[in-house]
Amino acid sequence: MYILPLILPAVLILTDQIIKYFTVTKLMPVGNIDIIDNFFSLTYVENKGAAFGFLQGAKWLFIIVTIGICALCIVYYVKLKKENKSRLIRIALLLICSGAVGNFIDRVFRGYVVDMLNFYIFGFNYPVFNFADICVCIGAFLLVLGAFLSDREG
Repeated sequence: MYILPLILPAVLILTDQIIKYFTVTKLMPVGNIDIIDNFFSLTYVENKGAAFGFLQGAKWLFIIVTIGICALCIVYYVKLKKENKSRLIRIALLLICSGAVGNFIDRVFRGYVVDMLNFYIFGFNYPVFNFADICVCIGAFLLVLGAFLSDREG
């Protein structure tokens, strides 16, 4: 199980970058493709901000924060691994770091994050997001769940 911390992030980051490559090469020229009418579409968006477009243009702030978050995730992962504790939290940390790196690559090389997943839920147009965002959100959920479960065990 020693290769999981290398393989899982590599697969997730590669998947994110492949999706974004096809988004830029195939979706950008058309802008939008409806998949399920009034529910889901693929929409090309250049996001220069954080989640939901907050802090537009703060590229260097995001780069610094991402490096810090990834460093914390790695340090905490190693600590938990040495103590052979909380596999769920360790996986959560790998997901968070993978998603952060996926968007980090975009910020560094493009100057913005490529988003493409666009949902309309109950008449609300949810902010467009990407695969890396999904990794971060699932990782954050698992982190909270893992913290709750480990708290209940102690």
